[in-house]
Amino acid sequence: MSVVTLSRLQTRIETPRLLLRVQQASDFPYFAELQADEEACRYIGGTSPRAAAWRKFLQMPGAWVLQGFGMFAVIEKSSGEWVGNIGPWQPEGWPGTEVGWALRRQAWGKGYALEAATAAIDWAFDELGWTDVIHSIDYDNAASQELARRLGSTNRGPGKLPAPFEDVAIEIWGQTREEWRARRNK
Repeated sequence: MSVVTLSRLQTRIETPRLLLRVQQASDFPYFAELQADEEACRYIGGTSPRAAAWRKFLQMPGAWVLQGFGMFAVIEKSSGEWVGNIGPWQPEGWPGTEVGWALRRQAWGKGYALEAATAAIDWAFDELGWTDVIHSIDYDNAASQELARRLGSTNRGPGKLPAPFEDVAIEIWGQTREEWRARRNK
């Protein structure tokens, strides 16, 4: 993995198959496609029509500007296509410092989520100085639970999201920086 940081807004992380970078306007058609896919959005708040997807899309660049971090746009190097968002995320009232993920369905089953989330967690611990990382996962989302396990996170029990998601039943999965580094250094 190589990391090049000129300013946080120009952060780029390369893994063997992926490029992680701040979202660009040209990513929006792919994001809108993801937001319209019922299966892909089943556990992340449901689908959104294109106009609402645009407003959601602006959250990540805004987070980068105001917080100095946000989920990365994940680009498949071989095709140059946007496959999803993965990375650090901590909106107001969130239950912790999260590394989350959402991928277009055609990217599922290729190991991209594990590859990108690993790079994003490394970055959050090394560059942001986080001491803990969580994943807020719906009780029924077996695929995300399995990814959390593969990342070395454990189920810490039920959690609560802020409004308007306060009624969504989630579990908090996570690990400390020390746990992550011990596992990575084996």
